[in-house]
Amino acid sequence: MALATYLTRVAGAWFVRRVALRGRASGALEAVPGAVLVALIAPTVLATGPAESLAALVTLAAARRLPLVLAVLLGVAAVVACRALLG
Repeated sequence: MALATYLTRVAGAWFVRRVALRGRASGALEAVPGAVLVALIAPTVLATGPAESLAALVTLAAARRLPLVLAVLLGVAAVVACRALLG
């Protein structure tokens, strides 16, 4: 299984270096990191309580204005504060 994972990653890196992507393909690949992040975070935000959902909104707002490390720290603080206030 580890070999399959490794080969998949190496093949993807090799393919991206060898093929010139233009237009829609390039735009799609640029959008992938954000899409993956949303796919990881959205189920947690939607399946948990109001404290986590509110903290996610605070983190999103912070991420638009602050460096990533500060946004993450503010998000952690928001979860702690929201859980303390909302239960």
